[in-house]
Amino acid sequence: MADHDRRPGGGGGFNRKRRYRDDDEYDRRPQRRRYDAPLPVRIRKQLLGLAESPLRRWHEEVQSIAHVVADNFEDQELRTSFLELVPQMVVEQPLKTPFVAAVVLVVNSLKPEILDDLLANVAKSTEEKINTGEWRDVKLYLKFLACLQGCLDGDGLFPVLEELFSRAVNLQTTNSDDTIGTELVKIILLTIPYIMTAAPAKWQQKAAELMDKTDVIASEPHALQALIDPYHVEEGAESPAANMSLIGLLQKQLQTEALNNWELTCLPRPWQMPPEEIEQQEKLDGAQKHSLPSIGIPETVVAGPRPLFPEIFFSVYVNQDIESVPPVSNIASTLIRDCLLDTINILDFNRGATARFLIDVDCYFSPGTFVKRATPFDRLRDIEGDRSTWKPEDVVVDAVFSQLFSLPTPEHKLVYYHSVLTEACKIAPAAVAPSLGRAIRYSYQNTHRLDLELCYRFLDWFTHHLSNFGFMWKWTEWVDDVNLPDVHPRKAFILGALDKEIRLSFAQRIKGTLPEPYQALIGPEKEQDTPDFKYNDDRTPFAVEGKEIAALLKRKAPDEEMQPVIDRIHSAALDQSIDPLVSSTDVFMTAVCWVGSKSLSHVLACIERTKDRLLDSGAASEAARAQIITAVVSYWSAYPGVAITIIEKLLNYSIITPGAVVEWALVGDRAGPYGEALSKSWVFELVFNTVVKVTSRLRQVVSSSGGDGNGEEVTGMRELFKSMDDALVSWAQGTKDQIMDPVVSDGGEDLVKRWGGRWLRVCRRRSAIEEAFLLENKAAP
Repeated sequence: MADHDRRPGGGGGFNRKRRYRDDDEYDRRPQRRRYDAPLPVRIRKQLLGLAESPLRRWHEEVQSIAHVVADNFEDQELRTSFLELVPQMVVEQPLKTPFVAAVVLVVNSLKPEILDDLLANVAKSTEEKINTGEWRDVKLYLKFLACLQGCLDGDGLFPVLEELFSRAVNLQTTNSDDTIGTELVKIILLTIPYIMTAAPAKWQQKAAELMDKTDVIASEPHALQALIDPYHVEEGAESPAANMSLIGLLQKQLQTEALNNWELTCLPRPWQMPPEEIEQQEKLDGAQKHSLPSIGIPETVVAGPRPLFPEIFFSVYVNQDIESVPPVSNIASTLIRDCLLDTINILDFNRGATARFLIDVDCYFSPGTFVKRATPFDRLRDIEGDRSTWKPEDVVVDAVFSQLFSLPTPEHKLVYYHSVLTEACKIAPAAVAPSLGRAIRYSYQNTHRLDLELCYRFLDWFTHHLSNFGFMWKWTEWVDDVNLPDVHPRKAFILGALDKEIRLSFAQRIKGTLPEPYQALIGPEKEQDTPDFKYNDDRTPFAVEGKEIAALLKRKAPDEEMQPVIDRIHSAALDQSIDPLVSSTDVFMTAVCWVGSKSLSHVLACIERTKDRLLDSGAASEAARAQIITAVVSYWSAYPGVAITIIEKLLNYSIITPGAVVEWALVGDRAGPYGEALSKSWVFELVFNTVVKVTSRLRQVVSSSGGDGNGEEVTGMRELFKSMDDALVSWAQGTKDQIMDPVVSDGGEDLVKRWGGRWLRVCRRRSAIEEAFLLENKAAP
């Protein structure tokens, strides 16, 4: 008890309770200091988040930001931030341009002097971009100015568009194949709709006059259009993209809109206030007008840093029972696609942000433009009346596929577009996955008439995408195609897809994802970690010498110790009346592959040590060079991806030449009998990786030398394309001995000829692009 009484305050039970009660009433934990972000930071955050939430009403967001900016515009930091951020958002977040313009218009009704500074900034930036040929940025700045047309004095933006058109006419008159002129017309046609949403009644006559002028250029098919058509149909058939030139479609769509009094129902009009905001609407209607600062356009405009080609509108959702994307007869198809492509290609540094913008696409267009997100395709049939059946996910997937299937090349590396689709699937799997499934089915069913390069782009994306989602696909849908001949386009796609999947995983894992009929397509050799060394079988010619050379390579013996074994092979080959150099090259290269089969670094180290002997063999004869490739492909026949990597390294060492690769793949039947090689995806990969290596080297030399000292590179490239053309023409025309021989003919001649024609188109397009590059750089000797 004494101990208890000694506690401070006595009566410990009462004090203890009181202490705990005090703790409840007064939290003694350290409090975080409350932090209010500075006003410029808050405005920046609100402006960057504009229109991103479907739960916030546009006009409330717009007015909230505008009032704060107008009320605090004396704040130098806020003013500077606003004047810099608005032009930046216009070129970095193009989906938000109408909403940013609405903020500016409301600010103008409250503080009109702000707009003079902003217009000066935007006009200056536009002029700079015109001078450097950065046409996408020019288009985006003009789109923003078009949204401000209602507050511009005089004819507003029309004089600038007229001046651009005059430059386009000059360019087309000088050269009908010019692409800058068509780009300028595209910019004009994409700007007109935004002018008409900003001030529809006033500018109909001006728009009609300008469209009468653009019709001359827009309605004429460009000379390069056939070269970049995504379809390669059989002779006599019409391509689905024959009348799908982007500027031609735009011209027709605008003419239709003009007849319908410029409804442009898909475009948002956030500057039009609801009835309860009549006072603000009156202020907007009566706001001060401003003169657009002069935007100088030089007499000679430049193409800019990005190669320009005519554009074709491509969709994977054509000919459906129900329209899940806007039809090409509706201007929404091109306006929405244009905004999405700008967003995708501008935000290449952040695929996550890109995917988020795409998923939220319905936030940035008029209410009712799309159906509710994740609406199943079958439910679209239940939609009544004139309501839209456009699925936002389909529109987004269509836009990304249009870039994957863009010829000659998309703006960014293909893997970027792969990653955007992957991110979109992760953000909204239930919404995006069914749309992707229908895109896959369309592409697969059309593999026979898609351009061959696009078929292999689709193959690469398909397998890469499956690898991110457990390699799961409804293979049962294609099970009937397993029994088709290997040279049939759909069977070739299946074989190529399985090979790529195994590269990205391993054979046993992939077999576990396949139905029973597919199992036979993955042979037991693909389940081995390391291929068998053929010289371990004593019945193989030169088995003893093969094992000896392998043993010498394993213990890194000097070349002098190998020479006696090579001499024995030469002697035995001569006795058998076969080429001694080919025989020794086959034994030596196969041994190198076996010794280096543990990993890529092992085989590279082995090639590095034996480089001199391989160089001598390759230089000795064409047959020996071909045998080096044959030995690598034969050893790694179950893993063609590894063989391609090794051959690329041999090219880097100049042990073999690009011409040797092309001849090996296309001239004889080393890569497959009777033209089968043309249907194999890995052969296409090998040949065109080689072509890319040559053309990349040429471009590097031309760029660094300014056209001096590159004659050898240019000649080499032209000879490579000529040898490909010569080989492929004979396949395409059916004049190859392998096709014409009735003994070996199996009835697949037409398929082989078709493959030859598809290869030939890709080859000639690549050649034409490189010649155009040389012409532009005046580097051709």
